[in-house]
This record gives sequence, C-alpha cells and structure tokens, in this order.
Amino acid sequence: MLQPRIPVNPLPTGHTIPLHKPTPVADIEPTQTAVPAPVTPPRTTVQLTPGSALALAAGSGAVVLVVGAVLVSMLLAVAITGVSVALIAVVLRLVVRDMNRGR
Repeated sequence: MLQPRIPVNPLPTGHTIPLHKPTPVADIEPTQTAVPAPVTPPRTTVQLTPGSALALAAGSGAVVLVVGAVLVSMLLAVAITGVSVALIAVVLRLVVRDMNRGR
C-alpha cells in the first residue's frame, strides 16, 4: 500500500525496464541467536594513603603554578608588544609631521 511506484522509463531504443518486485516479508523466517553479554573484569578501587594524597596535592599545586607562570608571561609579552607598537606609532607620527613641515 505504501510502496513507492517508480515509473518505467523507456530507453532510447524503445525497450522498457520492468519493475522490480520485492519478495514478501512473510516468507523470511527470523533467526534469533542468543549472544552472551561480554564479561568485564571487576574494577579495582584506588586507595589513597596519606603520603600519596600529599604527593597528589603537591603535584597538582606545581601544575597550577606552572600554568599560571606561563599565562602571566604570555600576558606580559602581549602588553610589552602593545606598548612598543604604540611607541613606534607615536615616533612615526612625529617623523611624518616633521617631513610635512619641510624640515
């Protein structure tokens, strides 16, 4: 009922292509096979001793300090670059103004 109907297009020689008739679904027997679920090994729990907790805290503190130092140095580099570009712009403006005066 809801199958699309494709029109038969004639070929340049006058031959037509017949419609393909699908096989009924009722003739096909479904096969079901039981697939066993994959067995995953039990997860081991991580237990932190006071020494390992202290080492973890020290390591994460060091990472925070290193990342902070890198970010501050990048900000400083951008600030220095901006100041130097502004200084060059002022000097060039003065040079162009002096050239226009005829000195």
